Amino acid sequence: MTNEFNEYVRECFSEAGDIVIKSMMGGYLVYFKGKLIGDVCGDELFLKRTPTSDRLLADSELRYPYEGSKTLMHVFDSFDDKTLIQELLDGMYAELPEKKPKKAK
Repeated sequence: MTNEFNEYVRECFSEAGDIVIKSMMGGYLVYFKGKLIGDVCGDELFLKRTPTSDRLLADSELRYPYEGSKTLMHVFDSFDDKTLIQELLDGMYAELPEKKPKKAK
């Protein structure tokens, strides 16, 4: 079911821009235009907390995406709200740090 859910997330979010979902440590990491914005764990999408996500997702549940996680994240379930998704991803993208360049070996 997770692969179907990943495709659903990618489909819903791709209208806002480039979405990549990568398998990592038993779950999946979600990237928007190259920046890590959240995780897919089981069949739930967890988004990082930023000023924009805290404001736009103020009513969403905050949970740890997996056992041992140190980061509370928003559980996202408003997949039909294209306006919210666009505003949310644009705001989060502006607020999240740039991807760190890989160090040369």
